[in-house]
Amino acid sequence: MEKGSSCAARLRAPRHSADPRARAWWTARALLTVSGPAGLVAATLLTLCFLFFPGAASWLVPLVTGVLVAPAVAYAVVMPVRRCRTHGWELGESALYAVSGWYGRRRRIVPLARVESVALRRGPLLRRYGLAVVVVGMGPDADAVRITGVSETAARRLTAGIEGAIAGREAAVSRAEDGRGAGILAVGRAGWLRYAPLTFWVWGGVLVAGGTTWRVLNAFGVKPWRIGIVRRLWAGYGAGAPWLAALLGLAVVTLLGVAGALAVHAATWWRYRLERTPSGGLDVRRGLFATSVVSIDADRLCGVALREPLLLRAGGGASVRAVAGGLGDRERNRKRSVVLPPAPRAEALRVCAEVLGTDGVLGTDGVLGAGALRPAPRVALRRRLVWALGWGVLPVALVLVALGWLLELPVLLWCAAGWVAVASPMVCALARDAYRALGYAVRGRHLVVRSGTFGRETVALERSSVQGWTFTDTPFASRADVVTVTAIVAAGEGGYRIRDMSATEAVQFAEYAAPGIVREFLIQTSA
Repeated sequence: MEKGSSCAARLRAPRHSADPRARAWWTARALLTVSGPAGLVAATLLTLCFLFFPGAASWLVPLVTGVLVAPAVAYAVVMPVRRCRTHGWELGESALYAVSGWYGRRRRIVPLARVESVALRRGPLLRRYGLAVVVVGMGPDADAVRITGVSETAARRLTAGIEGAIAGREAAVSRAEDGRGAGILAVGRAGWLRYAPLTFWVWGGVLVAGGTTWRVLNAFGVKPWRIGIVRRLWAGYGAGAPWLAALLGLAVVTLLGVAGALAVHAATWWRYRLERTPSGGLDVRRGLFATSVVSIDADRLCGVALREPLLLRAGGGASVRAVAGGLGDRERNRKRSVVLPPAPRAEALRVCAEVLGTDGVLGTDGVLGAGALRPAPRVALRRRLVWALGWGVLPVALVLVALGWLLELPVLLWCAAGWVAVASPMVCALARDAYRALGYAVRGRHLVVRSGTFGRETVALERSSVQGWTFTDTPFASRADVVTVTAIVAAGEGGYRIRDMSATEAVQFAEYAAPGIVREFLIQTSA
C-alpha cells in the first residue's frame, strides 16, 4: 500500500439482509415482546418513588415516568427494529461477510478456513415465526459472529454452506520449524524488585484489603473507629489538623502498598526462568514457596504484547505477555500469559525478540523506534481532547457549579474554576500522549499495533494468525473519517484494535496485512 495513491478501496454492502418476515415480526410484535420487562421496570421505579418520596409522589411520579420509563420503553421497541434492518451477510467463496449494529456499525470478515464451528439456534419466539440465529465460532478465544433475523430456510442454507467449507478444507499445515533451539531465554534478577511498586495497585490493593477488614470487623460487631489506638491517633493528629491527618494517611497507605507489592512480587516471581522447549514452545517457571510452571505450545503462540503502564513506563520498565491460545478463559489467560514480570525495558525488548524469533520487530531504541509506526490521522488528537475535556473535566465542573448555585455557596464556584484550571492541562497532556501512542505497522511476518496511555501496549502478531477483521465506526467517527479496525485472533484478548485509522486506508491495510481475507468484498473508489 503506497502513500498518496490516487484510488482507494472500501467494503461494499453485503448481498443478503434480514428477512422481510423478521422485520414485520419485530415491527408488529416488539411491543408485546418487551411489554413484560418494560412494565416490570416501570412498576419498580414507581414503587421506589412512593416508598422513598411519599410526600413528593404527586410530582415525582410523572417526572420519573416521562424521563426514565417512557424513553426506556421506546428504546426497547425501536432498537430491535433498527438492528434487524441494518443487519446483513454474504457467504463468499472463501470468507463470510457480516454487518451488524445501528449506532456503531460493525463489519466482520472471517475466512472460512478459520471457522471452527457453526450452529443454528431457534428460541420459542423465533421458532413461532420461522426465524433463526446463525452463530459462527472461531475457537474458544475469539468472539463468535451472530447473524440474526434470518428465515429458517436461509439459515439452513447458510449453515450448510459453512459446514461444507469446514468439511472440505484440508488439514492445517503445521508451522514450519524456524531453527530456534531449546534453551534459557531469561532469568529473574533481584534488582527487578524495584519495578514492583510502579503500579496503581500499590494504593488499590491497600484499599481493597482495608475494605475487606472493615466488613469483617462489622460482621463481628466491632466498630473500627471505636478501637483505642484509632481514637488516640485521631485525638492526637486528626482533630486539630485534618489536612495533616490526610497526608499522613496517604503516606501510610503508600508505604503499606509498597511493602505489599514487594512481598507479592517476591512470592510470585522468585526463581523466575523463561525457557524454550525442544518443540519450540515456552515454559515459564516461577514461585518462592511453590514452583508454578506454565507451558505454551508453539502452535498456539501467535505473538507477544509489550505492556508499559504509566508508572512503570515512567520508571523505565515494561513487562511482556505472550499472545497465545489454550490458556483458559480471558481472565486466566491474562494471568498465565505473562512471560516476563516488570523488568527494564531493554530486557523486555530482548525477550520479545527471543520469543518472536525475529530481531528488529520491536527495535532496541524504544518501541519500533521514532517514526517507525504509521501514526493516526490528526483528527484522532481532536477526538481525544474533546473526550478528555468533555468526560474528565466538564462533568465535575458542572456539578460544582450547580451545587454552588443551588446551595448559595460561592466557594463551590471558586472550586469549579480551580478544578477547570488545574485539570484541563493535565487531561490535555494525557490526551496528547494517548494520540502519540497510536500507531501500526507491518514488520516482515508480524503486524504491530500500539495504543494506550495509562496502560500502553504494543502487540506484535503473526500475520498468519489473523482470522478475520472487524471495522467499527460511529456517527462521530464517520464524520471524522476514521474507523477502528480489529484484528481477530483465536488467542490472547481475541482481538486487537487499531484505533482511529483513516477510513480511506483501513480496508487496503487489512488486505495488505493479511492478504485474501477481504479481497472478494472490495470495490474500488476514487480517493
